[in-house]
Amino acid sequence: MTSRVSAGSTASAPDPSGTGHPDTGRSGTGRSGTGHAALKLVAVLLVAGCLRPALTSVGPVLDMIGADTGLGTTALGVLGALPLLAFAVLSPLVHVPGQRFGAERVVLWALAALAAGIVVRSLPGAAWLWAGTALVGAAIAVGNVLVPSIVKRDHPGAVSRVTGGYTSVMTGFAALASGVAVPIAVATGDGWRWSLAVWAGPAVVAAAVWALRMRGTRARAAAATAAAAAPDAPAARERPVWRSAIAWQVTLFMGLQSTAFYLLVTWLPTIETARGVNAGAAGWYLFLFQAVGIVSGLAVTAVMGRRADQRAVGALVSVPMAAAMAGMLWAPGWSPVWAVIAGISSGGSIVVALALIGLRTRTFLHTAKLSGMAQSVGYLLAATGPIAAGWLADSSGSWTPVLVLIAVLALAQACVALWAGRDRYTHPEPVNA
Repeated sequence: MTSRVSAGSTASAPDPSGTGHPDTGRSGTGRSGTGHAALKLVAVLLVAGCLRPALTSVGPVLDMIGADTGLGTTALGVLGALPLLAFAVLSPLVHVPGQRFGAERVVLWALAALAAGIVVRSLPGAAWLWAGTALVGAAIAVGNVLVPSIVKRDHPGAVSRVTGGYTSVMTGFAALASGVAVPIAVATGDGWRWSLAVWAGPAVVAAAVWALRMRGTRARAAAATAAAAAPDAPAARERPVWRSAIAWQVTLFMGLQSTAFYLLVTWLPTIETARGVNAGAAGWYLFLFQAVGIVSGLAVTAVMGRRADQRAVGALVSVPMAAAMAGMLWAPGWSPVWAVIAGISSGGSIVVALALIGLRTRTFLHTAKLSGMAQSVGYLLAATGPIAAGWLADSSGSWTPVLVLIAVLALAQACVALWAGRDRYTHPEPVNA
């Protein structure tokens, strides 16, 4: 096992990730140059743009999928939760191939798998639908875990700002996928399949740009991998991230915000159509919910700044979700307004959640481990959301219990933020010999 490198270590120390970059997070100068630094940032943003459309394009056409395949409400809830279950199972394991093969290479493989999964999911036959959805979830799990750690490594002094940027891109593409899902399904005349399959294209483009990003780094990656394989001086035993209280607090914050988000992404169009809204308009409500998250995410990034203590911001972004759910219950005619308020909360919450993963860790490797933990447990919690919502709607004959559930989750998230937002680290500062 390689020795652990502190955030203040020298640039010559090997990167435990095996990516060819030191754990200090320096993106490098010299031969890479400013152009390569810009390419690396653009590549991260393109990957971010692929991490949600394959999921958010499903909700608006969920009724079409059910009518075509014969799946009931609970089964559709399981279909919506399947990628989240893949996140939960694979997230704690992603850092292992990341260390062995390099984070960049593993992300490239994931983009190829994502494109393949999207295509497979759209083939005729229920078996392909389930298999492709599982592959999509597995591929996105890799990006979910490794992108925050790559940002921590390459931009250690601007974690909140860069996180806000790639989260805004992720949110924007997610919103676009929701908004155009029904129009594409109608325009192609092939129901829901083309509205899902079209998102394989951006994944292919992102993979091509990511491959360009990797050019010129192979020699450094090989050198770092060789250094990682060499025996090191004995290092002090380090406490596992799973035994850190602050790690569990960040994980719970991630899980609560993800549960509320995926509940709405999966079921908001269905909730609105049950109230008499046509499917196209319901899809645009979901677009609105996610689109305003772009603005709120950037605003929250500015408010967070470079401060380590994020308790106030974490609580502030959580409460509007509860208010929006109350509005949907008591004034359903104002649904677009409540979608905007919910989107403001959701967009800010995901930025805080992802930023906390980098802010609460000292090194690239610690960030990858916390990212795996937070997204494994967090998405396991989130996976229960769509399933529980489908069951609640089936058993009660109403969507009211689902809206109440989301409000309760938001208030719990505000409470957890008061702990997760504290200026703490998952691991104490290492003492160099």
